[in-house]
Amino acid sequence: VQLQASGGGLVQPGDSLRLSCAASGETIDNYVTAWFRQAPGKEREFVTALSAGGSGTYYGESMRGRFAIARDNAKNTVYLQMSRLKPRDTAVYYCAAESDRQDWTFTSVSATNTYKYWGRGTLVTVSS
Repeated sequence: VQLQASGGGLVQPGDSLRLSCAASGETIDNYVTAWFRQAPGKEREFVTALSAGGSGTYYGESMRGRFAIARDNAKNTVYLQMSRLKPRDTAVYYCAAESDRQDWTFTSVSATNTYKYWGRGTLVTVSS
């Protein structure tokens, strides 16, 4: 599966923004899909993940409440809806996917080395 992230840009604190991750080559609903972010000088950080079939969601520490993941199967696209953005949300955001399996845990879905498929990142800058 190939992934293409888009939707980043410069926004002001408090704004909302929606990122898109368009999948091609495979049906994205058959995969666990996730969003990670990487701020300058920091390690890549887990934001959220959505299980194959959409039965479960996972959120990184402090991500729940302002970030939401959703999938549009008709468009084969995964979204990251971000609200009440803060300067510390500034980062390159990446979408990732991995084939489904039976033994998912929070530890496994939040680990970068779990995911085989990655899209190029899209930069989100939150600044006044």
